[in-house]
Amino acid sequence: MMRGLRCFALTCVLSLLVTPAFAAKAAAGMEHNEPSKTAKARDKAQLAFQRDLVSVLAPRADALPLLGAALLARPLFNQPPSNSFHVLIGRAAQADGADAAISWVRLADCDAKADACPNTAALDQLLAQAPDNAAVWLLKLGADARNMKQDDAREDLGKAANAKLYDDYTGASLKALASSIGVLPPAADTFDPASKAGAVGMQAMLVYGIASTQPQPTLQVIAKLCENAAEDASIKVDCLKLGKTLEWGSSPLARSLGLHLREVLAGEPAQQQEAKDARRNLIWQVQSFSQLLARAQDDPSLAQHLLALARNGGTEMSLLLAALRDNNIPIDAPANWQPRQPG
Repeated sequence: MMRGLRCFALTCVLSLLVTPAFAAKAAAGMEHNEPSKTAKARDKAQLAFQRDLVSVLAPRADALPLLGAALLARPLFNQPPSNSFHVLIGRAAQADGADAAISWVRLADCDAKADACPNTAALDQLLAQAPDNAAVWLLKLGADARNMKQDDAREDLGKAANAKLYDDYTGASLKALASSIGVLPPAADTFDPASKAGAVGMQAMLVYGIASTQPQPTLQVIAKLCENAAEDASIKVDCLKLGKTLEWGSSPLARSLGLHLREVLAGEPAQQQEAKDARRNLIWQVQSFSQLLARAQDDPSLAQHLLALARNGGTEMSLLLAALRDNNIPIDAPANWQPRQPG
C-alpha cells in the first residue's frame, strides 16, 4: 500500500507542474527586481483588462465566446450579475452549439462552502451527454463515495472502466479562451515593459493560467480504491481496464494515474517497468512544457504559437506534445535524466 501511495505522489507533482502560469509570472517579477507597488499596479490592470474582455464577450449569443467569457469571469470578484460566471455559464449551456465541454465547466457553478460541489444538475446533464467518457463516471464515483453510496460507486467504476475515452475538456476551454483573448488589445500597463513578448506573452499566460483551473475528478479516491483491490478480483479487472483508458486520456494527470495503476496492479514485472518508464517520460514532457510556457513571456513568437495551438483545439495532452515537437524538444526523457522527487 505504501508503495502505491508513494508512486501516486508523482501525480501530485504533475498537478503542480501543469499549472505553471502564475508561478512563472511571479518568478519573472522577482528576476526583474520589480517593486511590489509596480507589480500590484500591473495585477490591477490585468484584472481590469479581464473584466473588459468579459464585458465585450457577454453580449454574444454563441456558445464558444460565452464559454470564454464565463471562464474569464470565474476568478473575478464583485462582477455585475449579468457578467457573473453563474449567469454566463448558464447562458452558454442554453446557446446553440452547447456541448459537454460547457456542462463540464458548469460543474464549478456551485457553492463549495455549502458542500454543494460539483453542480449536480451539470453532472446529471454530463451523464446524458457523454456516457462514454470515463471522466464523467469518475466524477460521479467521487460524489457517490463522498455520500457513502458504496454500491453506486462500485457501479460507477465499472461504467468508467467500460467507457471509450477520458476527456476533462481542458482543450475545449483553452480553445474558448484563446479564441476570445484577442477581442480587445491589452493596455500597456497590463504587461511588463521589460518582457520581450509584451502583450502576447501576457495573453498566453492568462489563457493557460485560467484553463489550468478546470474541474477535475478526485483522482486520489480512484487510486486508493484500486490500490485496495487485492482481495477483489472484479475491482482489479476494472481498475486495469480503466487504467488503459486513462493512459490515452486527455490530460497528463489522467495519463499519470493510468500508468500508476498499471505499475501497481499489473502481474508481469515487464509491464510494471514499462509503466514506470512511461511515467518518467510523462514527467519530462510536463516539466519541459512548463519551461516552454515560462519562456513565452520573453519570446513573442513562442507565445503566439502557444495561443495558435490552443485555438486549434484538441486535448491538453495533444497540445502539450505538439508544442514540444514544434520546438524540437524530445518526447522521451534523456537516458540520464531523473524527475525531481516531491518534497
